[in-house]
Amino acid sequence: MGVIKRRKTSLVEEIEQSTLREPIAKKDFDFKKMISTGSTLLDLAISGGRCRNGGIPGGIITEIFGPSGSGKTSILSEIGASVQQRDGEVMFLDPEARLDQEYARIYQIQLAAKNYYRPNTVTEVFEKIFSWQPDNNEAINLIATDSLAALSTELELEKGDKMGMRRAKEFSEGLRKTARIIANNNWIIGCTNQVRDGAYGETTPGGQAIPFYSSLRIRVAQQDKVIRSTKISNKEVKKVIGIKSTCFVKKSTVDDPYREADIYIIFGYGIDDIRGNLQYMKDMKGNTVYDCIDGKTYQSIDKAIAYIEDNNLETKLRDNVIDLWNEIEEKFKTNRQKKDRS
Repeated sequence: MGVIKRRKTSLVEEIEQSTLREPIAKKDFDFKKMISTGSTLLDLAISGGRCRNGGIPGGIITEIFGPSGSGKTSILSEIGASVQQRDGEVMFLDPEARLDQEYARIYQIQLAAKNYYRPNTVTEVFEKIFSWQPDNNEAINLIATDSLAALSTELELEKGDKMGMRRAKEFSEGLRKTARIIANNNWIIGCTNQVRDGAYGETTPGGQAIPFYSSLRIRVAQQDKVIRSTKISNKEVKKVIGIKSTCFVKKSTVDDPYREADIYIIFGYGIDDIRGNLQYMKDMKGNTVYDCIDGKTYQSIDKAIAYIEDNNLETKLRDNVIDLWNEIEEKFKTNRQKKDRS
């Protein structure tokens, strides 16, 4: 019989394993102050069981991860716009330099020069977090990092670090301090991350500290394209105008995990909440047409969207979706007697 060799544990793994032994404290979230993702269905998937409208509470780290082109930056940008709408401040850390003026305009994000940085290393990110002093401490403020996979370390830049061990260690050290800071200040740290295929399945860059310290982890994957067709000189012409992605709540200390929500991201517009809500109502009710609230129905979703917008029915549609979502959730509740511990 062969001898089983035990793999040598690295210093980084020892640090992370010791971190993982720390108990996770339950947090009392303020559900009166919730930040929307721009999607009613994703908000509900995150915290609909504890707050009628759902959304993201302050004081947590949120990781949005998935393949390239799945909509991670769109979700992060929608969160930023929602924070600003509620009088909060956004600091955008952009190592990939993706948030140009046009992208910011689409999502209605107003960024002052003092709150926009292009860090190269993990250390620079944490330096910005530790020194940040937003103007309005009563509101929920957001530190957005897009994306963690693009960050390097001084060691890697100077000498190379093929295995990324130093990056994992710096994330582990920095997040131990950061988790307490954001909880005390009721900030949200929202970060995007890419996925990698590792020896033990799918992983995200940066080691185990990010998944551990994140209170909310959302896996995003593109499922389909949104296609619009029109006729030009009696010829049908089609164009891809957006994508449909599925968001899977892989981890949550906010509410029940493992919920899913479909989102529709339209190029030049952002997350199309009306489209998502109309499709959800049609699918869940088994209808063959799109119900536009007041008895009006359409075969075409584009015509249904136009009707909702022209008649200011977006809020009413959202309320109907929330009611239906809660009605469905109610059917899955566990109604059991208390355990007999005598």
